[in-house]
Formats: sequence, C-alpha cells, structure tokens
Amino acid sequence: MLEYLEKEIAQKGRAPSLRRAGADLGISHAAVSQFIRTLESKEVLRRSGKYGRHIELLPRGRTAFSEGNWRQVPVIGKINAGFPLYAQQQWDGAVMVDATVYRAQNLFALRVNGDSMKNAGILDKDIVICEARQYAQDGEIVVALIGNEEATVKRFFLKKDHIELRPENKAFKTVKYGFGEVMVQGKVVGVQRGPEPFE
Repeated sequence: MLEYLEKEIAQKGRAPSLRRAGADLGISHAAVSQFIRTLESKEVLRRSGKYGRHIELLPRGRTAFSEGNWRQVPVIGKINAGFPLYAQQQWDGAVMVDATVYRAQNLFALRVNGDSMKNAGILDKDIVICEARQYAQDGEIVVALIGNEEATVKRFFLKKDHIELRPENKAFKTVKYGFGEVMVQGKVVGVQRGPEPFE
C-alpha cells in the first residue's frame, strides 16, 4: 500500500480516491481505508483536508523501514482462504519483516490459497503473518484448525452455543462449528504481497 501511494503521488501529485485505489489493488475501498488508518497510526503518513483525502507521506515512516531492523519469520505451509484445506505442517521458506512493526515473540507465516478474505485485503497467494496463540476475540482474523485436520483463515466470532468463522467475500458463506471442532492457532497481524519466501 505504501509503495502504491508513493507511486500515485509521485506521478499525479495527489493520492487516489479509496475506490480508485481499491480497483487498482483488487481489494475493497473499506480495506484500503483500513490500510491507510494503519499507516497513519504508525506515523508513516498523515491525512488532512476534507474527508482526509489529502495524504502526506512522512520521512519518519520511511526511516523506520530503512534502518535494517528486520527479523526472519518462518513460512510453515499453506492455508486456505476459501474452503478449508487439509492442514500442512511443513517448512516453506521464510520472509523478512520489519521488527519495529511485528514485535510479538511467536510469529509464523502461511501462504494463502483462495480469495474468501479479499475484502479484508488478503488475496490469493499472499503471505499472512501470524502471532501464535490459542484464543481469539470477536472480529479478529485468525488461523483456525477445524477437526484437527483442516486449516483456514477467517474472522472469528464466539456465540452462545457455537463458533462462527466468517469470510470477507460475499461469494462465501459464514460457517458455524461446535466448540470442540475449532482450535485457534494464531491471529493474523499482517499481510505480505510480492516476492517468494527465501529458502
């Protein structure tokens, strides 16, 4: 998102609309807005003007990315953002992440198959960065193991007598599970798009 905004502002002198950015990136305008709020909270950019349409990229944000404060996160396999896949526990390389952004101790990464979470900005072939944990709060995007065999990434909601795993794509339906059927494996804390993991 940061690279996209830099390119657009450099070429056109201003940031694109949320809908234009969403169309260019293949995600919803709500996901674009969420990405921009995240970058703003990390002091990478500043918004001003009517409806916050004017975006200024801040030098402080770029400095944080250029100081070489990186850490390696293992990619431990693939996960489905669609219908659940059989769980795969295998080494699939590693990705480098900014340690100033990803501060949790127990991080792992998974490659995404499918587009059921595309409106949350998680696309097919993306790599999700996850904080390992076995609990979740309503609305969090989690990696869940279903029936000890199938793994998926969805939004988690705890109901009185069941658990709901909700997609972020109207083409997919919310699925309900009994309490004993779902084991949370981690919370999705970031998404990487681009280069393949290194071996």
